[in-house]
Amino acid sequence: MRTFALFIATALAEIVGCYLPYLWLKQGRSAWLLIPAAASLALFAWLLTLHETAAGRVYAAYGGVYIGVALLWLWIVDGIRPTAWDVAGVAVALTGMGLIMFQPR
Repeated sequence: MRTFALFIATALAEIVGCYLPYLWLKQGRSAWLLIPAAASLALFAWLLTLHETAAGRVYAAYGGVYIGVALLWLWIVDGIRPTAWDVAGVAVALTGMGLIMFQPR
């Protein structure tokens, strides 16, 4: 459970770090948003270092969780409800994440 919670925190840091520049570039918001965006991306990189397994495996498994968090972000922040296909895709991605992270060692 600790690993999954860490993945969620990592995904949120990455999404915020990318969403704020998007607001600046596409919606004409303040360039000052780049400061918290950079801090969020630095937090993202640091959070990745807290995972105990090999970096490549962490990045591969993290992708599955990122997909789920990104679709939740789409729903909560952007107000676009995920489709059944989106949910199925998340289920497949999270299954893949579980296979990668929780394999016998």
